[in-house]
Amino acid sequence: MPLKRDVFRPPLSAETMHLLQTLPRLYFNPLIFGLDNVDPSQPHLFVGNHTIYGVMDAPLYAVALYRETGVFPRGLGDRFHFKIPVWRRFLEKFGVVEGTPENCVRLMKAGDDILVYPGGGREVCRRKGEIHNLIWKERYGFARLAIKYGYPILPIASLGPDYAYSIFLDGGDVVKSRPGRLLSKIPGLLDLVREGEAIPPLARGLGLSVLPRPERFYCYFGRAIDTAPYKGFENDPKVLEEVRETAADAINEMMASLKKYRQSDPEVGLVRRILNKF
Repeated sequence: MPLKRDVFRPPLSAETMHLLQTLPRLYFNPLIFGLDNVDPSQPHLFVGNHTIYGVMDAPLYAVALYRETGVFPRGLGDRFHFKIPVWRRFLEKFGVVEGTPENCVRLMKAGDDILVYPGGGREVCRRKGEIHNLIWKERYGFARLAIKYGYPILPIASLGPDYAYSIFLDGGDVVKSRPGRLLSKIPGLLDLVREGEAIPPLARGLGLSVLPRPERFYCYFGRAIDTAPYKGFENDPKVLEEVRETAADAINEMMASLKKYRQSDPEVGLVRRILNKF
């Protein structure tokens, strides 16, 4: 179990952050379900799906989570973020650390709440036809550490941002293109972009602009998955697969519910519906 409860507090209050989010909230009109599933008295490993570009999911629901429950999870970020000096400093102020097993263990020993996206940069750098898909590959690290340190896994489903853009060129297209094949001959370049998986897609939003369409954002906090029954089996491949799939199934089920709700959402006005057609 965690050694102590070390609740992280960001540099701004929940009310200040909520105020600063006025324009994004008006634009995306977020609807968040399941905050009552979050128990502030114990730490959780929040596990979610990342959406295109990775900037329209956590910023919207993390502030609501903080404002309603007092919980502000420490994010595990892709190492790419920490190669950009100013951006890195900004993320660190808000509790984000490089997503390594060592850092995750450190946070768990301190009893921090933690947020992880098993799909990482690959889900951010989506390709055509991958709307709100989980792309977790064979990643089991989050399950292993949750079991070892007694962390319940709380699944989060985000829906909406992937509808806000239409991809016309993705990382796979770039790698297969003639310029891409020529650039791939540069030593180390393909490793840097992870065989194209770290190449952000080129997409249009509203009209032909890069401004996202004002799709409504939906989020669902699911029921926590107790890892205590698996204590001592953190190195058992079958157990890791079971825990991982339980989390993935929960997110997929919540996304299916959100998609159904979205189809007849009474709060999506006519103007928003019209703009989302462009």
